[in-house]
Amino acid sequence: MTDDTPMMEGTPLIKPSTTEHPLFDTIVEACKTVYDPEIPVNIYDLGLIYTITIDDESAVNVIMTLTAPGCPVAGEMPGWVADAIEPIPGVKQVDVKMTFEPQWGMENMSDEARLELGFM
Repeated sequence: MTDDTPMMEGTPLIKPSTTEHPLFDTIVEACKTVYDPEIPVNIYDLGLIYTITIDDESAVNVIMTLTAPGCPVAGEMPGWVADAIEPIPGVKQVDVKMTFEPQWGMENMSDEARLELGFM
């Protein structure tokens, strides 16, 4: 979790996304334009985007992670994600937060990413 709220039993490790919002699919597509420079797969299919929430005023909050905490672009990647989402018509504001809980694992990758990287 990204805040100081204690974890309750049964609380999901990854907060659900606002998938029903009309901007959700466009935001996902924007995230797919951002690539990890060390892996030739976009960050969405790598499973680095944990949560996309969109409020009633179309402010977007993204919780993401990295494949490893020591990633050389750790300080830059949240800005890349925000830069990809901000130009979308209707988006009022973008806030991208980094988390390492839960830790990223290869099971987070989409089937497309696994295929691209030769894991399928």
